[in-house]
Amino acid sequence: MRIALVIMPLTLLFAGGVKGESPLPVALQELSTPPPEFARPDPDLRSPLLFESGEQVRRAEDWTRRRAEILADWHQKMGAQPEALAPPAVTILDTVYEENITRHHIRFRWTPAEETEAYLLIPDTDETGPRPAVLTVYYEPETAVGLGKEDRDFAIALSRRGFITLSIGTTEATAAKTYSLYHPSVENATVAPLSMLAYAAGSAFDVLAARPEVDAKRIGIVGHSFGGKWAMFASCLDDRFACAAWSDPGIIFETRPSVNYWEPWYLGYHPPPWRDRGVPTAGNPARGLYPQLLSDGYNLHELHALMAPRPFLVSGGSEDPSSRWSALNHSRAVNRLLGHEDRVFMHNRPDHSPNPGSNEVIYDFFDHWLR
Repeated sequence: MRIALVIMPLTLLFAGGVKGESPLPVALQELSTPPPEFARPDPDLRSPLLFESGEQVRRAEDWTRRRAEILADWHQKMGAQPEALAPPAVTILDTVYEENITRHHIRFRWTPAEETEAYLLIPDTDETGPRPAVLTVYYEPETAVGLGKEDRDFAIALSRRGFITLSIGTTEATAAKTYSLYHPSVENATVAPLSMLAYAAGSAFDVLAARPEVDAKRIGIVGHSFGGKWAMFASCLDDRFACAAWSDPGIIFETRPSVNYWEPWYLGYHPPPWRDRGVPTAGNPARGLYPQLLSDGYNLHELHALMAPRPFLVSGGSEDPSSRWSALNHSRAVNRLLGHEDRVFMHNRPDHSPNPGSNEVIYDFFDHWLR
């Protein structure tokens, strides 16, 4: 499984090569500081700076060990991912050229048992040498390349800015209303589906990294809603992603219809037939890993902390309001220990759906951290 990189010198934790040497644009500076009413870490969330033994993480060197502990703990709870695949062979199904962008419709293997179809976008550019790239994740790959619902077209919008992009999605599972990926099968999954989505994103990373036009140290990831959860788990569990933007996924566990980690395609997997969809009730309780995580005092801020010192942006809507800073402050504390004050960002809008303004913030974020 992809946890081989967790024991490493601190200098290698920021493997993406995103050094943040240039000053932050003013617009991003304003998004790196919580409002005064949410300036402290949520005391109800266990600090990631405490070892399981209760020992405090006091130095940057300690964080390397604590990070490995958190990562191994979550993998143990979610189930061991399969061994990483060899760099996948890519089949080009067809190619379209428009707007100075070459769009390849491709197929590759993303889990041991499954292939997927995706879109690889390569813009014309005057740049020399390998370029930055962004992986986009959603229910299907068409939306991100501009063939679906508006304001979710992250791949084509970023390619218009010069980024190489790869758009992936769970097309077949979405059509079957199972949405996610199940290993070894939907009848008997031994890995939490969100962890398998992260695994598949790692395979897509390999596709991008193998391209001669791509700088493997400058690959980011972005997704909205279902894709936001997917992008969050992928970037937190796989430190090869240099930075990440998560659009309104619900960044902590909460009983809201759209912050639905209890569903079997996220963290509530159990063998079919599945519980009725919706908020857990006494008559329709959550099953699988999700209620166990709650009972054991786990929450997603521990995963956020795995990003440090890599930058991430929460593009928050109705499910991730500004009060979420109380959880994000735990990641800010980890980054502060590592000598950084500018690695955690949040932008807020009133609605769940992204809009042109919130998307521009996402694109500016990638412009700064990957260029």
